[in-house]
Amino acid sequence: MTDTAAYPFTPVRAEFPFLATSGYGPPPAYLDNAATTQKPQPVLDAVLDFYTTANSNIGRGFYDLSRRATARYEEAREVVRRFVNAAHPDEIVFTRGTTDATNLLAETFARRLVGPGDNLVVSGMEHNSNLLPWRRLCERRGADLRIVSATAGTPVRPEDLAAVLSRRTRLVAVTHVANVLGTVNPVRDLVRVAHERGVPVVVDGAQAVAHLPVDVRGIGADFYCFSGHKVYGPMGVGVLYGRRDLLADLPPYQVGGGTVKGVSHDSPVAYVPVPARLEAGTPDIAAAVGLAAALSWLDGLDRRAVRAHDADLVRYTVTTLTGVDGVRVVGDPTADPAGIVSIVVPGLHPYDVGGHLDQHGVAVRSGVHCASTFLDELGLLGTVRLSFAVYNTTEEIDRVAAALRTLRAGEWTTRFPDVRFR
Repeated sequence: MTDTAAYPFTPVRAEFPFLATSGYGPPPAYLDNAATTQKPQPVLDAVLDFYTTANSNIGRGFYDLSRRATARYEEAREVVRRFVNAAHPDEIVFTRGTTDATNLLAETFARRLVGPGDNLVVSGMEHNSNLLPWRRLCERRGADLRIVSATAGTPVRPEDLAAVLSRRTRLVAVTHVANVLGTVNPVRDLVRVAHERGVPVVVDGAQAVAHLPVDVRGIGADFYCFSGHKVYGPMGVGVLYGRRDLLADLPPYQVGGGTVKGVSHDSPVAYVPVPARLEAGTPDIAAAVGLAAALSWLDGLDRRAVRAHDADLVRYTVTTLTGVDGVRVVGDPTADPAGIVSIVVPGLHPYDVGGHLDQHGVAVRSGVHCASTFLDELGLLGTVRLSFAVYNTTEEIDRVAAALRTLRAGEWTTRFPDVRFR
């Protein structure tokens, strides 16, 4: 058990209002951070401050309030640029999240590259957000979708990626950190292998940014996507990083206000440069400001201590839960811990296990985690996923173990009779 006095993030936990004890009793042991993180007070303050002191639409407003709102929005872009070490602010496009970013790339960048007989390559452990846009594109264009097998749940090996590439490969898409098992892929090496063959790479960083320092230039990725709500920021905002030369040539993903220099009924439309060309309409300005606050807040922590905390929690979880009769940890999350541990209880549906934990004040995610193809490769119906943030403690893991010890008593009756084991 963690020595509370030595626990490095005890003061940090106090910055999260959601985790404070209220009149409704103690908060749940919130262990579903891979789905979304709670928000620290500085993020909440930043969103409120925007709406109370600077609320106005950005761009083309020739008055002080609009100029202030525009400045806040562009300052947020600069914060993101520094956080991922992009070379230029215009390499940062605000999106609604990772899913939005990958769809944008599929419909603009990749669509122009892919034709009949071509292929795209993804790993077998991808979240649907980094699988379905590419699969749909292949179906529409008469191309093939090739899969680098992930049966063992271990990191994708560069040589395995190289084995599926061909002269007709037009794009590789791979996750940085997998959302089911927390597998950390060697993305720098995977990018190198693809680039040696002239193939561009899209990296899904949704699960990485809260746990690992991200250097897009060091990785070498052509595109890198992530969601704000998984890195202590607001929902509804995300980031697409793209190399400046590649973004500059993209057509608009959506058209409308803010994307054009001018429109007439009898002349071609002239679009503005990126990133505005890819941010049609009114963006979620407050969410972008909140995301910048979240990234600045996270940068203010000792990132090595954050990484060590992830590792401590993962190892403690594995040690503790493998000591509970009937519980099996999937894969080896201790190999390169990234804040995720998935478990199964043979003979019980993951939904039942999750529901039982909920009755004991523990919030986890149960099921296939939008990665059913990966679960099929693992031969599993689903898992119960524990995912950690800087505010989690070993005491919360002890609550999980205590609840699981009561699960095998035979008193649990499924609430999901329509769900069958495969």
